[in-house]
Amino acid sequence: MIDQTPIFEKKNVLVTGGAGFLGTHLCERLLKEANVICMDDLSNSTIQNIDHLLQYPDFEFIKFDVNGPIDLQEFPELEKFKLKFQGVQEIYHLACPTSPKNFEDLKLHSLHANSRAMLNTLDLAVKYRSKYLFTSSSVVYGPATAERNFFLESNEGKVNHLSPRGSYDEGKRFAETCVETYRQVYGLDVKIARVFTTYGPRMKLRDGLLIPDFILDALDGRDLVIYGDDALAQSLCFVSDIIDGLVRLMHAGHEVSLVNLGHDEIHKMSDIAQKIIAMTNSNSRVAFEEPLVFLSQKGAPDLTRAKEELDWIPLVRIDDGLRRTIDYTIANKEMME
Repeated sequence: MIDQTPIFEKKNVLVTGGAGFLGTHLCERLLKEANVICMDDLSNSTIQNIDHLLQYPDFEFIKFDVNGPIDLQEFPELEKFKLKFQGVQEIYHLACPTSPKNFEDLKLHSLHANSRAMLNTLDLAVKYRSKYLFTSSSVVYGPATAERNFFLESNEGKVNHLSPRGSYDEGKRFAETCVETYRQVYGLDVKIARVFTTYGPRMKLRDGLLIPDFILDALDGRDLVIYGDDALAQSLCFVSDIIDGLVRLMHAGHEVSLVNLGHDEIHKMSDIAQKIIAMTNSNSRVAFEEPLVFLSQKGAPDLTRAKEELDWIPLVRIDDGLRRTIDYTIANKEMME
């Protein structure tokens, strides 16, 4: 079905979870080409992440919980985007809590984000015939093992749906089913990005996310705590590469609907901790504690499809990405703590 909706000057794009880590970088990127509606309830993010974007006339922040039905025409501040006539051309659905440290308190929020919010945002895509992109997660593949460490999009996941993390892990699998079902029933142009571990400026602090916590602890001379043992390893992709992949996927043809995004190099977290100690000239040491519920052994993506269909590969080297993240943390440390 060809959409005949007129576009006046720029396309209208909705980003849910737009004040979060990935969301803020995505909104920033999209402002080059679109009117951006950033929707977030700030339950697991902060308005400071988008302070620098509020000055732009093509950007509008809406504080709203997408677990409820969404009617964009209820917001008078969006009238300037001519939604009544132009509608919304693209929806990026990112909203979902991912806190390792506070996951117990966010279980229901995560459950709703992977069910109610999916249906609400997909219904909005049906209303406007929008292209739709969902940021899924590598957790749908299940934990990595020595025999199963690199994941293809065709691999079937092995997830314990009744585990303490089930509302997130199985939730992401159900969320993908929602996306695919709406494609089958309504003919929507939908995309699923299976995002592997990402790092960079604006990550939430003191939340069990290892890279920002490593940097703060190194700067303060405290132990860098790894929740697990010396074998804990995962891939790490810098945020600008992931954002580039998301935009390329949204722009891809109807036939491209499911792609891994991440880095295909695996790093031991103890090695990353030592790198950060050296790069910050710190006297800190590495310490080990019991694993958090939300942390599991993660593998790396097979990027063949992303390379062939999106002409995409991660470009930022680990040392460069860590340096940029450290510099940002130093510059914003007082505000961030």
